[in-house]
Amino acid sequence: MRTKIAAFSLVAVLGAAGGSAQEIRTAPKEITAPDYNIVNCSGFVTDQKFPHEFRLISGEQSNYKLTFTSGDYVYINRGQDKGVRVGDRFFVVRPDDYAGDVPWFKWQDKLMKAMGTQYIDAGQVRVVNVQAKASIAQVIFSCDYMQRGDIVVPYQDRPVPPFKEAAAFDHFAPVSGKPVAMVVTGKDHQDAFGKNSAVYVNLGTNQGVKVGDYFRIFRYQGSTAETVPQAKDYQFTMYGFGSAPERYSWNELPREIVGEGIVFNVSHNSSTMMITVSSSQIYAGDYIEIE
Repeated sequence: MRTKIAAFSLVAVLGAAGGSAQEIRTAPKEITAPDYNIVNCSGFVTDQKFPHEFRLISGEQSNYKLTFTSGDYVYINRGQDKGVRVGDRFFVVRPDDYAGDVPWFKWQDKLMKAMGTQYIDAGQVRVVNVQAKASIAQVIFSCDYMQRGDIVVPYQDRPVPPFKEAAAFDHFAPVSGKPVAMVVTGKDHQDAFGKNSAVYVNLGTNQGVKVGDYFRIFRYQGSTAETVPQAKDYQFTMYGFGSAPERYSWNELPREIVGEGIVFNVSHNSSTMMITVSSSQIYAGDYIEIE
């Protein structure tokens, strides 16, 4: 009896091993360029004013729901009287008025004000029922929660720009001679970034930027623009760890190229960029130039 049990166990183990060997596993897809989620959920900064009359005003089960998300039915304050029709599709956005940030670098607040207002992409809705002065829409795509008072704007396709392979990144590229600006901040008020991060830069259509352009990201040794305390003259001397035979200012040393990114949303004085290559951590306050 024991012999039969042992034989049966061996067959079961071998069968499981065989099944495991036949299982095909694929590596997770690596994001190399902006996809639909990144293009439509990364927010944006603009100095253009949205009409604020078209709003999300409520939704089903509003007696206990604070927010609305994918699949929920929400109410819009426009109906037949304003030409809304079943099937109409809209973006839902709202100003990102978070006020808890400490500036990461000296000019961050001033640059943000010059760029305009930062908006959150909350998602998209499609109208399923139209009444005289209101409409019912279903949330068909969620990036963030939706809430009462969110702004509703007509849907416009945001194209996914073509991209180049990361192997083309030039770590020692010469100065392009084209406009230079800064990584000002990022989605969700982040100030430290890596590959696939969405960031906002202070160059836009007024400076000739368009969707699909590439920005090179770089910094200089010796910069002390960051708010955090830094050792003076660290680029050529470090107490207890040696020093160069002479002084070097920030513009006398080679610049450090830390990455590049592709533009997928652009306004008058700002662009939203996805970082496609990062050789080290990228920070708000790093410089960018059009490639």
